Amino acid sequence: MKSFYKLLEKRWFLLLLFLTNFLGTVYGYIWYGNQLSQTPAEFLIFVPDSPTASLFFIFVLGAFLIKKNWPLMEALAVVTLFKYGIWAVFMNIFTYYATGSLHWTGYMLIASHALMAIQGLLYASYYRIRLWHLVIAAIWILHNDVIDYVFFMMPWYGPLSNYTPQIGYFSFWLSIATLLITYFLVIKRKGS
Repeated sequence: MKSFYKLLEKRWFLLLLFLTNFLGTVYGYIWYGNQLSQTPAEFLIFVPDSPTASLFFIFVLGAFLIKKNWPLMEALAVVTLFKYGIWAVFMNIFTYYATGSLHWTGYMLIASHALMAIQGLLYASYYRIRLWHLVIAAIWILHNDVIDYVFFMMPWYGPLSNYTPQIGYFSFWLSIATLLITYFLVIKRKGS
């Protein structure tokens, strides 16, 4: 296990993650292009959840590459990576359940978003998050839930539009679970 954590610290590995997340972030914003073109300006920042999560992580990785920590960005990254990673996995599985089929991009999204959720947690022991950082991340993610399910700015999943209230309910509790997981893995474990 020690050698695994040593791998996470290697400069080449951090650079690989940085590049992968950079490309994934660019692709993610392109993926949201149609929806963003129809989104009111005041909601633009809250619509592309996954690419914004990986953007936060790019800042974390950039800080790690110069041997620094950016705790607020770490809190935003771990919370959003895990929440939206798990959310996308479940939505694609639910799409398959609801429709009986899933396009190949759905399988790609399941794999990439599962890895997104995992990578955020892998670096938990390296984060320097304090409670106030997590409070700001909580405000961000819960406010985003309100924007998504009160103002209906959630990511478009056509076949699932009839299940918006249930998805909103799931999303809220996933946010709470994510915040608790982050608290126990990063703050309580370190006694910060």
